[in-house]
Amino acid sequence: MTQGWKILLSDSTVFSIFCGFLGLLVGSFLNVVIHRLPKMMDNDWRCQCAELLGAEPLSTEALSLVRPRSRCPECGHPITALENIPLISWLALRGQCSACHTSISPRYPMVEVLTSLLTALGAAHFGFGWAATGGILLIWCLIALTFIDFDTQLLPDSITLPLLWAGLLFNLFGTYTDLQSAVVGAMAGYLTLWSVYWSFKLATGKEGMGYGDFKLLAALGAWLGWQILPLTILLSSLVGALVGIALILLAKRGRNVPIPFGPYLATAGLIALFWGKELTQTYLRLM
Repeated sequence: MTQGWKILLSDSTVFSIFCGFLGLLVGSFLNVVIHRLPKMMDNDWRCQCAELLGAEPLSTEALSLVRPRSRCPECGHPITALENIPLISWLALRGQCSACHTSISPRYPMVEVLTSLLTALGAAHFGFGWAATGGILLIWCLIALTFIDFDTQLLPDSITLPLLWAGLLFNLFGTYTDLQSAVVGAMAGYLTLWSVYWSFKLATGKEGMGYGDFKLLAALGAWLGWQILPLTILLSSLVGALVGIALILLAKRGRNVPIPFGPYLATAGLIALFWGKELTQTYLRLM
């Protein structure tokens, strides 16, 4: 093992900084996932519908997470390697396309910086090992799910279901909780929101949330155990209620306009990942 790797593995500060730089790179890729995955899902649904109806498949652009190359949505200018350096390129270009000077949303560097900071925090919190590896993976998935749900009110199965199984896999070795708590957490997480969904629908005739929310809470239960679910539900409901009221009062958003619940579940899941046990113990002492 080289001296550099020895320092990386033994010095928590160096390890956190390294993971922060890695988070910048991954944040750039997460922007692609956030933008393209819903479009890929839509293309797939259209092809499936055409097939069920016996119609000719709709001609849609072949789209994946790696092809075609990123480009300006306004003029189609392909993004070069130098224009795709996380954060630095956006600052150097002053937030504009180099070809047509159309503004580039500041959300792209925001996602990169957020991913970097949370990745570094995960590395510092857990230290080098499997707990940091799993925690950082969970952080990346929750960031992607948060912004996809904000944009489309979708929580893709292609992220939530592998995330659930990954949580059970990590807890085979008791990384975050024992396996029994993880399995019960997955079941309880799904059934809790499933019960809320059907109770609300039977009472009002309306759907209060989507099935993706059930799967996301099940995934969080698989990662952190059933003991953390009450705190996660409480925090997500509190944050969601405050944001919803603020949107209605300040942004004059209609009460009938749906508000995605996934971002608040993801936020509560991140809080539970870092400080869940301490917050739960404090809550129980107060009770």
